[in-house]
Parts: sequence; structure tokens; C-alpha cells
Amino acid sequence: MLKCDMIIDSKDIKSKISKLKNEENYTILLDITAIDYLTFSDVTPSRFAIIYILRDSSFKNQISIKSFIDDASLEVDSIVDIYESANWAERETFDQYGIIFKGHPNLKRVLNHHQFVGYPLRKDYEITKGQICTHTEDLMDEMLPLLTKKGYSSEDIDDLMLLNVGPSHPASHGTIRNFMALEGESITACVTEIGYLHRGFEKSCENHTYSQVIPYTDRLNYCSAILNNIGYSKAIEEMLGIDITPRAKMIRIIIGELSRIIDHLVCNAANMVDLGGLTNFWYLFAPRDKAYDLLSKLTGARLTNTYTRIGGLEFDLYNGFNEDLAAVLKDVETAISDALSLIAHNKIFHDRTQDVGVIKADFALRNGISGPNLRATGVAHDLRKDKPYYGYENFDFDVVIGSHGDVYDRMMCRFEEMLQSVKIIRQAMYELPDGPINVKAPGILLPSKKDVYGNIEGLMNQFKLTFEGIKVPKGEYYSFTEAGNGELGFFIVSDGSGRPYKIKCRPPCFYSLAAYSKIVEGGMLADAVVTMASMNFIAGEFDR
Repeated sequence: MLKCDMIIDSKDIKSKISKLKNEENYTILLDITAIDYLTFSDVTPSRFAIIYILRDSSFKNQISIKSFIDDASLEVDSIVDIYESANWAERETFDQYGIIFKGHPNLKRVLNHHQFVGYPLRKDYEITKGQICTHTEDLMDEMLPLLTKKGYSSEDIDDLMLLNVGPSHPASHGTIRNFMALEGESITACVTEIGYLHRGFEKSCENHTYSQVIPYTDRLNYCSAILNNIGYSKAIEEMLGIDITPRAKMIRIIIGELSRIIDHLVCNAANMVDLGGLTNFWYLFAPRDKAYDLLSKLTGARLTNTYTRIGGLEFDLYNGFNEDLAAVLKDVETAISDALSLIAHNKIFHDRTQDVGVIKADFALRNGISGPNLRATGVAHDLRKDKPYYGYENFDFDVVIGSHGDVYDRMMCRFEEMLQSVKIIRQAMYELPDGPINVKAPGILLPSKKDVYGNIEGLMNQFKLTFEGIKVPKGEYYSFTEAGNGELGFFIVSDGSGRPYKIKCRPPCFYSLAAYSKIVEGGMLADAVVTMASMNFIAGEFDR
């Protein structure tokens, strides 16, 4: 059913969610968002509703909760004291919709500039109304409470060095500003500011057809664009009740795992540079470039591929794809072996990565961290195993875990995950079935050029799908996939038209970065750089 699992009175949100966590083991908060029903076709109890998406400790079950908010007050209790990951999630909902979370420790904008006026995801916001924001925030409203809580007096604070690392800094790995208080080279407190690359992904989606949204997903994690394509298309197909063809599923697995390899290559190579190992960078980027050549031949683009279509794929595999892919995989294995040979017994590498940027398993789960950053802590959670899709349950591969959750574990996990992806791809190529790559559904897929030019039905279908879009059944739905950096989720609201009423992206990097400041506090400034690189923050994803 395309609807939330539970509807809870806003006055009972805190008690009900606390009960779900403590009594039913819904220990993970995946995401929080809101819906503005101002222009929705159905009558609703109030204009705004809050959506909470939770997952249980077994990773097998998730639940979506809706709560309508009083239009007069627009207030609801904060759940930050129940889930740490609610901090930035509630701030984002306040930022975009103006919902007030009572009891939040620091309810302020997180994506839009602090001078920004209005709430852009409200349906009555004038999207063409431009705003010029020029004032840089000093972030002392966040820094001073942190230092005061740690026991620093005003005189002590005057003796600290206050340093901005980013947003324009080679070690930022994207447009991220980390405002740090330092005692010597030790980080006493850290405040993270994002939004420098915020471009209104979700607002843009509301003004386009479902198919036109696919290129926008390329710009989320641009290091593995196809995984974003797959995640979004899968969500719409599930809402439509479509089961794509066996060949399309297998090709999505092949290309998706190749994209995962590319993502991990970028992460580890960049981290090697930060550690001073430029040779490793060239070792790892050489197969990445060959993989881009393959993707360019297949999709027509190297980086932003826009390869999936709702109901299938844009192109089938080209002649010679098998040979090109085999060569890329061989080069990946060689590059990993060469890189590991340089660092496996390198004391400098071990000193710079072991016991650095440690993330404990319980901390990671409390803060919504997923993917390799979670698995490096020893938690064997992988949606391809726990909630398999496209037949992942039929593949022989291991969930790679670490033991200590430090920079070393995160890098080693990504190295091994690349080898596991190679293993999956080879199995998929061996089992690749023949047949069509797209479902037969005239109301979903564009007709062939022969039909467009040859008969009136085909021509009319072309026009209707182009201008009106795919008609997705009315309702609300959350879908997820295992992307390069963890759980990529899409919460989608349809009003039955050809354009999405709302699309909310749950980016894995958003929650990892929200926890970053707590991870680096107490460590060295130089260690904060390699910690950031090892967590692989992608600005296009968390800023959207």
C-alpha cells in the first residue's frame, strides 16, 4: 500500500516513538521530513504533516509514521533526546518547511543561508523570487555552548585558536566548513556548516515529470551516479507495481557494482593523497579512468550517466562490453594489489590510520551512519543482504566488516568491498539472461521511433508521456538501496498526476557528516583531515 504505516497524534509523537524504540526495537532513525498538503487533491486534517522513518535492530523491518501538525502553532516535540540522528533531520525540516521542534538544542537552518527568508518547500513559496544573502555566519552561537559545556571560561576561550577548515580548502573533500577550537593542534570543539552546494533538488523535482527527475539524481553522489539512478527508478517502479525484466535487473546489478567500485576508488585514492601517498593515487585512478571509458561507451556520458529508465534501461549492453568489462575488473584487482603492497607494512600509514577517527558501533547506529562507515565498526549491515533486491540474495559475496571503526578499518573495508563487487559482477555476467531490457507498458515507456512515426497511437503516447508524464498511483512510499556510502532512500508522495508532489532524498552522507564533529573532537587537526577523507563525504549528496 502506498501509505504510511502509522498515523500518530502530534501530541503523542514523543511517547509513541519512544515506545517503538524501547519496546519494539526500532532503534534506528532513518529520516525525518514534512509534507505540505496545501495543493493536494485530498482533504487532510491539517496543512502540514511530519514523517518519521524508523528501522529495527534486526535491519529487516522499517516503519513510516505520519503526524499532522496544528496549523496555528506548527509545533511538535523534538526527538533529539531519543535519536541523536534527529538533530540535523529536524533542522532540515525546520529550514525547508518552518516546522518548530520544541526542545531542539539548536533549531536553525542547515541547508539554506541563515539570512534566507521563507520556507522553500512550502507549496506557496515563490520559487522565482531570488534572494541575495551576503553575510557570513561566525558560528559562535554553536561554538560557545560547546566550550561552556566543556568547562571553559570566557578567559579560557580567548586563549583558544579558532580556525576555519573549509569551505574552500583542499582537505574539505567538498564545500564543507568545519569551525574548530584548538588547543595547540588538538581539537577542543568542532562545528560543521553545510549548504554551500545546496541547489534545491527536492523543489526542482516537484516541477518535472518522474522521468525528468532521473538526471537530477546523477548530481547527488556524482562519484557513483548510476547507483542514484537505480535507487530512484526502483522507488517509482515499486510505486507503480512494476517488476522489471530479469535482464534489466542483472544489468543494473553489474553497472551498479561497477559504480560502487568507482566510488570506493575515489575515496581511498583521495585519502592516500591526504596521507602523502601520491603513487597510490595514480595506481587507483588508472582503472577508474578505464571504467569511465566503458560507461561512456555504454551510456554516452562519463560522470553523470542517466542510464536507468522507469521500467528498465536506456540502452542494452554494446557489442564487446564483456571484453571491456573483464579488462576493467582485472585492472581494478591489479591496482588494489599494488596499492596494498605499498601500505600493508608501511609504519607511517599504520600510525596515521590506526586508532584515528574511531567510530564505535553504538555511536554509528545512534547517529544514522550506514554503509562502509558503519560496517567498519563491526556491524554487518548491508541492504543487499538484509533487504535484498534484484536477486542479490542469489549471489555469493561477503559483507565486509571491520573491528575498530578507525580510518584504517574504513579504508580496508572499501578495498575488500571492491573485490566483493568484482566477484558479484563476474557472477552476474555469467548468469546474464537474454531478453528485453524494458517492460512492455505503454503508459510508462516511450514508444519506439517506428511507432511514433508510423501510427497515431504511438505518436499520441509519445506526446502524453513527454508532456504529462507517467501517472503514479496516489500515495506515499519509502524505498531504499545500498549506495556507495550507505542507505540511499527516497520518500515519495504522489497525487496521482504525472509529476511528483514531493520527493525527499535520504542521503547517507548527510547523517555521517552530522556526526563528524563529535568524531574528531579530542583528536589532532591533521587526523581530522584523514578522518574526513575516510568517511567519503560527497557535497552534492548531503547538500542536494
